[in-house]
Amino acid sequence: MADQDLNGQTALITGASSGLGVDFARELAARGARLILVARREAQLQQVCEDLRSSYAADVSYRVADLGDPAACTALHQALSDAGERVDILINNAGFGLFGDFQDLSWERTEQMLQVDVVALTHLTRLFVNGMVARGRGRIMLISSVGAFQPSPGYAAYAAAKAYVLSLGHALHFELRGSGVTCTTVCPGVTATEFLQVSGQKKTWFHKATMMTSATVARMGVKRMLAGRPEIVTGLINALSAFSMRFLPRQLQALVAYFAMRNH
Repeated sequence: MADQDLNGQTALITGASSGLGVDFARELAARGARLILVARREAQLQQVCEDLRSSYAADVSYRVADLGDPAACTALHQALSDAGERVDILINNAGFGLFGDFQDLSWERTEQMLQVDVVALTHLTRLFVNGMVARGRGRIMLISSVGAFQPSPGYAAYAAAKAYVLSLGHALHFELRGSGVTCTTVCPGVTATEFLQVSGQKKTWFHKATMMTSATVARMGVKRMLAGRPEIVTGLINALSAFSMRFLPRQLQALVAYFAMRNH
């Protein structure tokens, strides 16, 4: 796949109604890819599609799906198969975090987060990867986080979920070697999206000091994905932080994360 020319390629992007999902769509539309956008909020999906058609003359459609529903991935895959759709690029962007002490968060919300961030991501990858391998080409992107590199008090289950995504992505990339298909795990730091609003956290000094724009993160992630590389930690500070964590004991990693994330 040429870096700048994705004509004839179809990209499926989850969580595409706002934030990183929209900017991933813009990056791929600019390269000529055909887009299938997936999210829960239909009105916002319609607006994103209109904007992409206006700005890039994009060939774009959407599917409404709530990936918090365990049946959603199979239904989505079946609907696309029935429509004769072929997915060449899969961007598993849908996800959210929950801020607070683990014991204080409702199980219902925690379970829904794990369903979207872990189960749906894994299931969609499993559903689409074989078709890519059979065609001898494809790109898969998994969205992890710098939180994957250390235990994070206040985001205990979320950081653990993103550590799973990071491990899965590297293992899958290795397993796919020689197939023409690659898996790239993107690990953003604090990004200007709806993340904090949804997670229920106020901006900390760390957020204000390190926040990157969604467009910048998307551009870096797409470039690395199209190059077939296994991982990118976006931003110099984030990359240095992720690298340095491997030299600290886990309890010290947790302490560092606590002071970076605390709101008091």
